Amino acid sequence: MSFTSYTSPSPSQPSPPSPPSAGRREWTALAVLLLPCLLVSMDVSVLYFAVPFLTAELEPSSVQQLWILDVYGFVLAGLLITMGALGDRIGRRKLLLSGALLFGLASGVAAYAQSAETLIAARALLGIGGATLMPSTLALIRNLFHDAKQRGRAVALWSSAVMGGIAVGPVLSGALLEHFWWGSVFLINAPAMVLLLVCGPLLLPEFKNPAAGRFDLPGALLSLLAMLPTVYGVKEIARDGLALRPVLVLAAGLLAAAAFVYRQRTARHPMLDLELFRHRGFSVSVLMNLLATFAVVGCAVFFTQYLQTVRGMSPMEAALWNLLPTLAVGGMAPTAAVLAQRMDRAYVIALGFVIAAGGFVWLSWLEPGSALWFVLVASSVYASGLVMVMSLGNELAIGLAPPERAGSASALLESGTELGGALGMAVLGSIGSAVYRADMTDALPAGLPAAAADAARETLAGAAAVAAELPGRAGEALLTAARSAFTDGLQSAVLVAAGVMACAAVLAVRLLRGLGRAGAEGEAVVVGAAGAAGAPEAGAGMAGVPEAGQGAAGVPRPGAGC
Repeated sequence: MSFTSYTSPSPSQPSPPSPPSAGRREWTALAVLLLPCLLVSMDVSVLYFAVPFLTAELEPSSVQQLWILDVYGFVLAGLLITMGALGDRIGRRKLLLSGALLFGLASGVAAYAQSAETLIAARALLGIGGATLMPSTLALIRNLFHDAKQRGRAVALWSSAVMGGIAVGPVLSGALLEHFWWGSVFLINAPAMVLLLVCGPLLLPEFKNPAAGRFDLPGALLSLLAMLPTVYGVKEIARDGLALRPVLVLAAGLLAAAAFVYRQRTARHPMLDLELFRHRGFSVSVLMNLLATFAVVGCAVFFTQYLQTVRGMSPMEAALWNLLPTLAVGGMAPTAAVLAQRMDRAYVIALGFVIAAGGFVWLSWLEPGSALWFVLVASSVYASGLVMVMSLGNELAIGLAPPERAGSASALLESGTELGGALGMAVLGSIGSAVYRADMTDALPAGLPAAAADAARETLAGAAAVAAELPGRAGEALLTAARSAFTDGLQSAVLVAAGVMACAAVLAVRLLRGLGRAGAEGEAVVVGAAGAAGAPEAGAGMAGVPEAGQGAAGVPRPGAGC
């Protein structure tokens, strides 16, 4: 299928019929869809505080502990594209409910795991379930909300739920661990999954692409071989620096990615329609999301360490303060959607990047003794801008994708987000670490043993441990120098992030200008060559045909809901 741009007809042509507006049923269905988004994003961070407790009980090795933390994100990233394409073929509701069942069962296994191996396997199953949930929810929003303005508000709420889950995870984890055992951080998933399994079949219509053809198994394997080594290699380089093994793994992932692209260009029934990238709005939206996640994930690591190690907060106290910027920007995604309906969305996205750049520049003035409000307000500013960017980027990309390709389009967006986060940790983390090590090399006291000097130079936590062993003022001087060096590294990293955001703002205006306002009549959309706005070609069958119990456009008939 080839794609082109569609604009509103000339005055001499009849106007196309207005898309149906979403009613109470669709908005209720959206509330159900937000549950898995919240939980999947929350599971990325919910384990951070539980690690000491499960380590004491399960006694994992250092390698097993790393896999307990990382396997969820690796599997999630590796299977997003595969699950997005699978949902387009077997049905998005079916895939969503299957993923919810797996996610709920795997949560129970993780909660009652009796060994590190069992917990690693359960976390891998959670990653598989999460990979089915994330693209399915965004794709179903594309099918539920046909009116572009309503879809923009729905995607804004979806984006807020994803960002909120990442921030709420550590807080909820800390609260549960104060009263229950470590497995309770997984059991919170079960009630939400049960609710989704009960209400999903009643509220969510089924959508699939009957013209998708056979599932591309070689393409699925290549996508897994591309994403897993790439994300793993980038994270390992961020954690341990340049080394032969992660570089080779990263190179293998990039080679697999090239093979995957070749397969998609030549396969009879490819997983992904690469024609999506021919529309600049879609490809630029993926890039904008990647750059936004690059900044927010790369700098979040510094923010958490600053609160705990520089300011000396407990993990729970740091998590609660970390939640404030998220709560403060909760309304920015809907605000961005409203602004994008009144002016060219390119300028709104650019404004979001400029606001984020301003917040990062503000943080570059941070000192170890700065007032707490200083860092909280600066974090709220940059988070506000990035929420605007990500919500509008998601809305634009999903609106441009044909309804029958919404699952694949959602998976591509999510894959770009995962890759952006990994790159942010690698690049910004490496910059901060390099500045920290350079400063600490000159600040170490004379006569410090080589092992202790290496530990102090490596991380702020290592310096704090060494300082605790030194007598009196020597320990205080080392800790003060380490905190100052860490803050210098943070300042350098956020200045780089600010520069990237400024360049992204220019790119947004240059590449997205002219696509129009969100929901404006006549905005460009990706369509099939034989029909407008994703209409099916003659004789090709109706994409997203409603199943029994549903009316036009896949909307359930009255009386079919709960």
